[in-house]
Parts: sequence; structure tokens; C-alpha cells
Amino acid sequence: MVRGMDSIESRCDISRMTGKPPSKRPRDVNQLAKRIADIATGDADDRAPTPEGQGKDPAAVSLGRRGGLKGGAARAKKLTPAQRQEIARAAAQARWKKDDR
Repeated sequence: MVRGMDSIESRCDISRMTGKPPSKRPRDVNQLAKRIADIATGDADDRAPTPEGQGKDPAAVSLGRRGGLKGGAARAKKLTPAQRQEIARAAAQARWKKDDR
């Protein structure tokens, strides 16, 4: 290992950089072993809950997903170049605004 890399690795959160959510499995070896044993014996589920399991209508979930995939492109298509420019200007100002929080 390169000298000084251990401190960088400890401060580096890969899940934030890749855009992936962090793993739901425990990082501790003993907790992971118990989780695996629980899954193997049927005491715990290994899969994410389905929409039906969460009390949602699967047809409504699929419609919402399709609408979400279309939404941004449909909105951009109907905006005029001046409207797009104004939205981009406001976004840039919000990004470069000083932290007053």
C-alpha cells in the first residue's frame, strides 16, 4: 500500500462518487455472518420488497416510471430557446451563489 493512502481511503466514500446507494449488507464480519445465516434459514428476506409487498398497485408504478422517463425530454421539447436560457441562467446562479445557509 502506498504511504498515506490509508487516510485517503478512510475519507473516501465510493458510494457517493459512483452514484450507487450504499450496500444494505452489514460491513462487520460477524453481523454479515448472522445475516447470511438468517437468509439461509429463511428468517430474513434477501430481496427488496416488490410494489405489491409495499401495498402499491403495480400498474400505477409502471405508469409512473414511464411518465418519469418521458417528462424531462417532453418538457425540453416544448420550451423555447429563451426559456431554456433563462432556466440555465437561474441554475448557474444557484450553483455559484455563496453559501448563506
